[in-house]
Amino acid sequence: MLTEARKAVPKDQQRSVPHARAQAAIPLWAMLAALSAVAAMSQAFRTVATLFAGELKLEFGASTQEIGLFAGAFHLSFALAQIPIGVALDLFGPRRTVCAAFLLACLGALVSALAPNLPVLIASQVLIGIGCAPAFLGAIVFVTNRYPARQFARLSGLVLSFSGIGMLMTGTPLALVVETWSWRAGFLALAAISILALAANVLLVRDEAPAPGRDRPNLLAAFAEIGPLLAQRHTLGILLLGGVSYAAFLTLRGLWAVPMLMDRHGFGLVVSGHIMLATSLAALLGPPVFGLLKPGNRGRRYWIVASAAVYIAAFAALAGQSSSLVDVAAVVLLGFMTGYFILQYADVRAAYAEEVVGRAFAVFNTAIFLGVAVMQWLTGLVGSFAAGRDADPFLPVFAVIIVLLAVGIASFVLLPWPRGKGWER
Repeated sequence: MLTEARKAVPKDQQRSVPHARAQAAIPLWAMLAALSAVAAMSQAFRTVATLFAGELKLEFGASTQEIGLFAGAFHLSFALAQIPIGVALDLFGPRRTVCAAFLLACLGALVSALAPNLPVLIASQVLIGIGCAPAFLGAIVFVTNRYPARQFARLSGLVLSFSGIGMLMTGTPLALVVETWSWRAGFLALAAISILALAANVLLVRDEAPAPGRDRPNLLAAFAEIGPLLAQRHTLGILLLGGVSYAAFLTLRGLWAVPMLMDRHGFGLVVSGHIMLATSLAALLGPPVFGLLKPGNRGRRYWIVASAAVYIAAFAALAGQSSSLVDVAAVVLLGFMTGYFILQYADVRAAYAEEVVGRAFAVFNTAIFLGVAVMQWLTGLVGSFAAGRDADPFLPVFAVIIVLLAVGIASFVLLPWPRGKGWER
């Protein structure tokens, strides 16, 4: 009887039964936690440059500009991989995409720990950047596909908050590792934790089975849909602000914060690590707080603009060189205000059709991390120029960031907004 009943079920549905049972055995929250662990390691990798900068200058004789290149290599490769990764997520799902890519990050971390010179170290950052490319994107595509739309901002905020644990690692804990042993030990520690995160995704995450009778789009068709998405009237404003908002914080957190605290105020590496730890804790709190906001699509944009204006004010305070207290407060405030980035992702989700939202996120992430790479390179250039003339390198760095943020806000406000009955809700 069992055999006859089994024969009566179509073969594609028979194959889906074990898949469904495997998914039922693993709760969604466990899958999302595993994906978020990869996002946390991505945050750790992208913020190590500020801790390793001094050691790299001593061992390799790296200039300020070369340190900017070291930091920017991760973000450039990360950004260039976003669109292929977005297509892969749509075609193959988060599990296969994240696991295949993150294996490269684990390998890159091991190569970094053994790097004999700066060019090899920079090349290893390219590997890590590609490997981390689907980290946060995989998690939010998982949320989009597996949870109701009304839960998107809250759950994405929780993912972003959880991923902030990676920045906690590159505060006091990694500073102690570097100070006790070396920057190479720091990369070995990150490699070990990354391998554990990869194993968790292999064991826990399951991709959603395709609906019966629904074919996945072919590769060429998936890429072809990106052109019309870019051509939509509201895309440019979204991308221009996206390209500078996260870049401003990550350039500070990943490249300039620790040198500023040490050079401007005489803080040691561990004390600076404590301040980075406080900043990371603030960054953990921000996304869930902003994720609770439900202002509607138009109201959300007002919140985005107001939050970006607070960002400019905080960087202006850093440029003012008033006191160590003001500088520390501004850095921690910027950490908390990273929460508004989740509103930008919610804005992207509302601005595009659901069937292309994975690629929309990928295009948005491309803008974000190209912006990070460009901003880190540009601030490294102006900082090196100022230092070469015995001037304070931090004032021109913060001035460049302020100008870029102002251009991003103006573009977001003045260029066309999304429209339509659905968006106006």
